[in-house]
Amino acid sequence: MAQTRPQPTDQNISEALTERVRRATAESRPLRIVGGDTKAFYGRKVQGREIQGRPEEIETLSTREHRGITYYDPVELIVSVRSGTPLAELEATLADNGQMLGCEPPHFGTDATVGGMVATGLSGPRRPWAGSVRDFVLGTRVISHEGHQQRFGGEVMKNVAGYDLSRLMVGAQGTLGPITEVSLKVLPRPGASHSLRLEMPLADAQAKLAEWGRQPLPITAAAWHAGALHLRLEGGPSSVAATRERLGGDELDADFWTALREQTLDFFSRDDARALWRLSLPHNTPSLALAGVQKADLLHDWAGTQRWLRSDLPADIIREACARGGGHATCLGSREGPGQPDPFMPLEPVVAKYHRNLKAQLDPKGIFNPGRLYAEL
Repeated sequence: MAQTRPQPTDQNISEALTERVRRATAESRPLRIVGGDTKAFYGRKVQGREIQGRPEEIETLSTREHRGITYYDPVELIVSVRSGTPLAELEATLADNGQMLGCEPPHFGTDATVGGMVATGLSGPRRPWAGSVRDFVLGTRVISHEGHQQRFGGEVMKNVAGYDLSRLMVGAQGTLGPITEVSLKVLPRPGASHSLRLEMPLADAQAKLAEWGRQPLPITAAAWHAGALHLRLEGGPSSVAATRERLGGDELDADFWTALREQTLDFFSRDDARALWRLSLPHNTPSLALAGVQKADLLHDWAGTQRWLRSDLPADIIREACARGGGHATCLGSREGPGQPDPFMPLEPVVAKYHRNLKAQLDPKGIFNPGRLYAEL
């Protein structure tokens, strides 16, 4: 299958973006960088400085018009795409060629873009078995604070010897500069897929997953909720069929995984006034000792390494419990709001120092999404 190189987008769009950044730097004016804005709930609200007792005006820099696939080689499993490209559009192109994004990123709306996928770094149910967004990024193009297009990484599997700046952009939420293009590794779509639902207590599910994790089973998603373990099997038809026969259970609608990824399951209902927490923990971590938390308040994803929690417990109690288990906790709150006051777990002093130094090098005037991750950044 031949590689494709679609026609480039209007050069004026790229030049307009860089000019906006140059002007913002010259005026020390902060920019709120957005794509589809479907993930505005994830992180803090972009904040400016106080000027004469009033918040500083913040301009919006949108990448939505900077779109299109610039390079695609299905044989080499590589695609390069502009940041404003709708995520659904990229996925449709890959599907037409029997391929997919291995990290199974959430959309949270029809306007989701590739840039937002990279900036937030959020991955779906397949993440433990295939990899995260960061694992699939080969290179990026970013606008520097001086208003220049800079390229990190490339379009090959092995492109870095040393510090990989392209992958630092993943999860940085635009605080290190606007992403204009990204090169990604893609994967073939599986030949067969089948989902199962097995009734069992949480402890039994954890034991089974630990056992199956040591065997070559074609599991690509595992979630426990409401007294049942949900599994997705993907791979060759014979392997999927044999594993399905061995494990038994009831057939599960494949739409379950889309609903889990997009947080449209009943568990994520916006009618629940309690905060929504994402707990990231090492594999096989026992249940956390959190007062008042019932099993219905928990949904275990990623075979238990990502746990969703509904709770009105104080943030410090939840975060201390996660820290004791070797993990961390993020408060997502509601997708209706502009962001949570302090959603991310406070950084350790040494890590915070590296964050500040990196921000100072790549954004010395603090114009890129100030405060999006942490108030001091």
